[in-house]
This record gives sequence, structure tokens and C-alpha cells, in this order.
Amino acid sequence: MRLDTRVTPADLRSAGYRDAGAEESVRAGRSWWDENAADYHQEHFADLAGRLVWGPELLDEAEAGLLGPLAGKDVLEVGAGTADSSAWLQAQGARAVATDLSLGMLRRAAGTPPPPRLVCDARVLPFADAGFDIVFTAYGALPFVADPERVHAEVARVLRPGGRWVFSVTHPVRWAFPDDGGEGGLTVSRPYFDRTPYVETDESGAVSYSEHHRTIGDRVRELAAAGFRLVDLVEPEWPEGVSRVWGSWSPLRGRLIPGTAIFVSERMP
Repeated sequence: MRLDTRVTPADLRSAGYRDAGAEESVRAGRSWWDENAADYHQEHFADLAGRLVWGPELLDEAEAGLLGPLAGKDVLEVGAGTADSSAWLQAQGARAVATDLSLGMLRRAAGTPPPPRLVCDARVLPFADAGFDIVFTAYGALPFVADPERVHAEVARVLRPGGRWVFSVTHPVRWAFPDDGGEGGLTVSRPYFDRTPYVETDESGAVSYSEHHRTIGDRVRELAAAGFRLVDLVEPEWPEGVSRVWGSWSPLRGRLIPGTAIFVSERMP
């Protein structure tokens, strides 16, 4: 379910499904996004700049309102990438802070002025307890960690009671299909319940990229264990008029199977 669209022959030779531990996944995530920040920014700038979109279907927060009221709210974005979403939130009157594992991504932050940015591991957030009203991530952090329960626990810690935690990920059902935006991506090829991560390795055999699969039930249980109440599960349909392909996300597949899952939850008192 690789989020990046530029798969080189070297990637293909080293790609596969195998175990990847928590710390090696973090190291791989930091180095991969640092190295690919410029290319990712160039490729997706037109879709992401000046807005908060929840996935390749381009569901826009300005219309969806999944975060709730924003003006005057303290908002934290984890896995912010180039922080376009946080910049948009600032323009809506929120006090936004953007964090990411990759300094290379955060250096490309937009906005005038750009939002406050901090390099950190989403599993260890450097903030005081109950400091935010809203925490969110759009395809950030969670797909790339082997221990997502630590992210949820940290988000619960820094949220105020009743605060909202919203995150989008590749729709779990996609893991049963090949990573192909064409006809080849329409036939089930893997068990949905196989949680073995997708991994790429370098010439030395070290993990250079990893992406981790969880089922919908897994995500719901993670939220409950961290003290959250699930408010909504949004599965955006492919919009009319959007013809471009973003990796394995395409009009062909998007009209048949969901590509993104957005979990909207609130921290229980």
C-alpha cells in the first residue's frame, strides 16, 4: 500500500512482506522521508497546498468538518509532512503545531508565517498533559509504526477530556489487493487478516521503508484501549471529475473499493 508513487527497479528488487520491528521502522521512516521530501513535495504540492485533505480522494476538511470548530482551538498535527494542513488551520483561527519524524519534510512547511514545527517521534510527544483540543493526522505516522498503540496513548495524554482525535489511513481492505491502480489491482491476492508489513530493504538488508497493516477491528480496539470513543468512520467515495492517479489510488479502483478510512474519535472524560 506504498504511499509514494515513484517505485524504482531497486525498490522492486528489495520489496516484500516481512517483519519489521518498532525501532527499525522508525529509523527507516525518518531516513526515507528525509531523502524523498523534495520529490514528494513536488509531486503532490498541487493537491495539498493551502488546504487539509484527508486522502487521495481529496475530501477537504473545509467541507467535511471532521475536526469540529477550529477558531481559538489548540490543535496538534502529528506526521504533518510539509505542514500544509497546519498552515490552513492557522488561517481558520486555530493555534496549530505541526510535528513530524522528518526534518526534511518540515523544512518545506508553507504558510505566512508557517506554523510552529517540531521534529519528534509520534510515539513520544514532547508536550504537557491535556494541552490540546484536537489532534489529527492525514496519512501520517500511524501507517509507518509497528506499535500504533503508543501513538494513541500519547495522543490521549496530550488531549483535553472530550478532545478530538482524527486520523486517516489506507483503507484496511486495500491490503488484500495488489498495489496496482489498474485492472491488476481488482483481484484479491492476500488475506485481509495477514498483518505482515510491506517492507523495502537496502543493499545491506536493513529496512529502508516499512508500512504496517491493521484491520478495521484492530483500529477500533486500539482506540478503545487508549480511552477513545469512536464517533464516526468515514470512507470517502471517489469524486466525479477527478481523473488523476495517485499511486494505487485511481478512478477505476476508487469507484469499486474504498481507498481511505478516516477514524473520528473523542477522548472520554
